[in-house]
Amino acid sequence: MITSRRRFLGCFLGSLSSLASVISIAAEAAKSSSAHSVAVVATRATAAYARGETVEFAVRVAHEGKPVSAGVVEWTVSKDGVPPVKTGRATLKDGGTTISGSLDEPGFLQCRVTFQPTGGGAKITALGGAAIAPKEIKPSLPVPDDFDAFWSAQKARLAAVPINARLTPVKSTSAKAEAFDLQADSVGSPVSGYFARPVGAKPRSLPAILTVHGAGVRSAGLSGAVGWAAEGALALDINAHGLPNGRESAFYSALAEGELKDYRRAGRESRDTIYFLGMFLRLIRAIDFLTAQPEWDGRTVVVSGSSQGGAQALAAAGLDPRVTFFAAGVAAMCDHTGPVAGRVAGWPKFIESAERPPPATVVAAVRYYDGVNFAARARAPGIFTVGFIDTTCPPTSVYAAYNALAAPKEIFHDIEAGHTNTPAASASMREAVRRHLRR
Repeated sequence: MITSRRRFLGCFLGSLSSLASVISIAAEAAKSSSAHSVAVVATRATAAYARGETVEFAVRVAHEGKPVSAGVVEWTVSKDGVPPVKTGRATLKDGGTTISGSLDEPGFLQCRVTFQPTGGGAKITALGGAAIAPKEIKPSLPVPDDFDAFWSAQKARLAAVPINARLTPVKSTSAKAEAFDLQADSVGSPVSGYFARPVGAKPRSLPAILTVHGAGVRSAGLSGAVGWAAEGALALDINAHGLPNGRESAFYSALAEGELKDYRRAGRESRDTIYFLGMFLRLIRAIDFLTAQPEWDGRTVVVSGSSQGGAQALAAAGLDPRVTFFAAGVAAMCDHTGPVAGRVAGWPKFIESAERPPPATVVAAVRYYDGVNFAARARAPGIFTVGFIDTTCPPTSVYAAYNALAAPKEIFHDIEAGHTNTPAASASMREAVRRHLRR
């Protein structure tokens, strides 16, 4: 099932204020400078087109909410940010103009528009996006022949490590749930998170949910785990790096600027040294803990996250058959080898588009950490969200993973969003999880 949402762009500045409250704001979204605003949107409500079909983007430039009287915009139309690229200039009439383009292959068309306010000031850039036969997007490279063997060996390493779970009570944010700091041994750094369960829960009565984090360096989140526990689930929120929880912000900032500053591409030359190996094994260990709890219903395991968390949700679903549902918002780590096929790749962009030819060792290694390949192995149903103007986890890469999933699935189209889960997208994920928990 494909869900599409479309908001009218008549009030450009209002849309910006709503995006400020969510996970992050894409740098390429509509911006304002000196009370100017720019918006770009496909003229078709669904922003979905067939291969070779002409796409028209409506451009609107306003000053203090009113169309500018005159001006010129510079524009670029590309294949989701990579060649083929067309450029040009267009004269505004009553604050607007139309730019057209097309794509003869499955993918996404990106329209980038820049406006220079009269009299100087910072240039304003905005993006619009359109889907071109997105269900036909294929993986850039096939799954490695020994993908399953590699991960089976890694899971065997993990199984040899006793879980040794340590629970320390912490103050809960809800009277309906009790909460604990969890530390559990894994390969390398431990699983570190906040675990919550409903007060008075009975044996074999509760589903389990694991929530995972986007990129960055931070503590696990207590309120998220407690919130799901208050709704009747065993809930665990883990930080991405196995770090102690609840420390002062300076502790995490120091790590983010120090040893973890470049973790996203660390060890990319070998499948055995890529940083995410430990992160993905901690997902399995976290599920080991949840499914060992006497209150677990013996059936239901959900994994949910966005961006890097979306990548972890895909990895968990692909690696662990105990997962029964996943939610992957604007998923990172999809189609790493996109540049090999002349496409854009998702964060962490192990292979930059400018690396030509890309290093063979990197191409070989990163395929074992690709959300597309995990999706191809997953048996659990899931929900994705995708931002049509996301340049961090581009829609082409997200759709490559979505198409690889053979299980029942849905995707939320956030046509005007960059790298963020808007409130509507977040609500779609949460409701999908709730439906699965109710079942």
